[in-house]
Amino acid sequence: MNDTSRSITIDVPTDDDMRALGERVARQVHGGDVLLLSGPLGAGKTTFAQGFGRGLGIGEPIVSPTFTIARELDGRFPDGAPAHLVHVDAYRLGGSAYAPGQDAIGRLLDELESLGLDEELEDPSANTVILMEWGEQMAAALAPQRLEIHIDRPLRSSGHDPAGDGDADDELTSDGTRVVTLVPVGARWDSWTID
Repeated sequence: MNDTSRSITIDVPTDDDMRALGERVARQVHGGDVLLLSGPLGAGKTTFAQGFGRGLGIGEPIVSPTFTIARELDGRFPDGAPAHLVHVDAYRLGGSAYAPGQDAIGRLLDELESLGLDEELEDPSANTVILMEWGEQMAAALAPQRLEIHIDRPLRSSGHDPAGDGDADDELTSDGTRVVTLVPVGARWDSWTID
């Protein structure tokens, strides 16, 4: 169960602001940290990851690892120590090919093991940070100590009211201010705050 009383909510109006937020968060992480990004398609998860990479001094471009599942990139923590970022996109993990009696978490763990990511996620090394997009479905199983980053996209009213009840259909839009909620989970994050 998450302690939402420790959560921080931030309005993020532009892509540049989302990158800046990612950079601010990166400046405060340590080796062994796990961060889980969630939100609908187009919410800004990869944009946040770009700023996060910049905050770790990573010179390579940060792109969505959707088709590679995970990308590993090297940079530096603010104190100059080497930083190793594992950027994971779990969107395609946990498919429907379950073994008899296997649950969803078991399936995810099997897939992560086949990719060589299970140990890295369960016990990141001293200089490794895990940044996982779409990781909320495996959060409790893999990372009891984590920072959850929820990004909500704004809604745009379509003006279409098929039921005639005065409630127009709303649809997600890529325009406008995002709302980012940072939820620290576990003792590692007890005194954490964003600068």
